[in-house]
Amino acid sequence: MIELTDLRKVYGDDTVLRDVSLRIERGGVTSIIGPNGAGKSTMLTIIGRLLKADGGRVTVDDLDTERTPGREMAKRLSILRQENRFTTRLTVRDLVRFGRYPHSQGRLTAEDHRHVEAALGFLDLEPLADRFLDELSGGQRQRAYVAMVLCQDTDYVLLDEPLNNLDMKHAVAMMRQIRSAADTLGKSVVIVIHDINFASAYSDRIVAMRDGRVVHTGTPEEIMTPEVLKEVFDLDVRIEEVGGTRVGVYYR
Repeated sequence: MIELTDLRKVYGDDTVLRDVSLRIERGGVTSIIGPNGAGKSTMLTIIGRLLKADGGRVTVDDLDTERTPGREMAKRLSILRQENRFTTRLTVRDLVRFGRYPHSQGRLTAEDHRHVEAALGFLDLEPLADRFLDELSGGQRQRAYVAMVLCQDTDYVLLDEPLNNLDMKHAVAMMRQIRSAADTLGKSVVIVIHDINFASAYSDRIVAMRDGRVVHTGTPEEIMTPEVLKEVFDLDVRIEEVGGTRVGVYYR
């Protein structure tokens, strides 16, 4: 379980996270939704140890992320940020190999190579494995970065906007792969996502944020209501049920 206690982050006069306390249960897919500026990515980045909080505490399976050695935490928790840039020219396979660094320290074993090939296969990247990243489309690169994170083989996988640069077809494929990572690989996946309908269709739990606070948590059925979405997004949303999934209609 990931537990946040009174988490706070401030930039100058702007308080981005306001004493957030939250429990994210182990297993399944948890989606974090909310308007721009709600604090979603900041919270995820602090959980992933890429940003230091100004107050509060984060634990992963009772391990304090601030006090636990980085290499040990990197074997339990991995994160993909929104913006990812490598200045070195890398192939897809080279990038995915970076996911094994906490385990191998750069000296890959047969076990490491097995994880690399499995991650490439899981994201359907074998045909692109020897292509350079700058030769790929934005969506193909995004899949390569997700493969790198999965290759790290952690219990917890944090993904910030994993649908960036993906068209509808590939966004659906990515969400299916995220769902499969939870169901078949046993990962606990936490994603920041803007599309509430993807969150509804593929998540076990949804965390809704606004103005640096968690305002609601629950199942998709509990969160996908006109009242909750109005409070979160300040927008009238009509809810319909399609194939057993609650879908929000908000474009007219």
